[in-house]
Amino acid sequence: MDSKTGRFETRRVPDEHDVIAPDGSEVRILCGLPRGGMALFTLPPNAVARGVVHRTVEEIWYFASGRGRMWRAQDDHQEIVEVGPGVSISIPVGTRFQFRCDGAEPLVAVGVTMPPWPGEGEAQPAAGPWAPTV
Repeated sequence: MDSKTGRFETRRVPDEHDVIAPDGSEVRILCGLPRGGMALFTLPPNAVARGVVHRTVEEIWYFASGRGRMWRAQDDHQEIVEVGPGVSISIPVGTRFQFRCDGAEPLVAVGVTMPPWPGEGEAQPAAGPWAPTV
């Protein structure tokens, strides 16, 4: 159901991005419900996103194409994992994260945000391990 109208929602991935995320990736908005929203995130070939931390939302990402790496850090624990088709990752509230595309094909992930993205000010800058390029 559409979170605003209470009716079923059906969306196709738009050809053009809807917004640029605070991390610099392209965002194509997909369906949403009162307790969560879904979007497609695309990072261009050989690009590095800006590091961010979310104040109130948590996310689950599923990588659909491309290859790259994702850095996540919370408190004194951090890790860098390789990502690509078939890999899913979680981003709990308060996790600092940064991702990069390491190939000639865009890195594309479907992300579910819980609760739905609240708007400007949700993502705050966070220092990551790589120099951003977007």
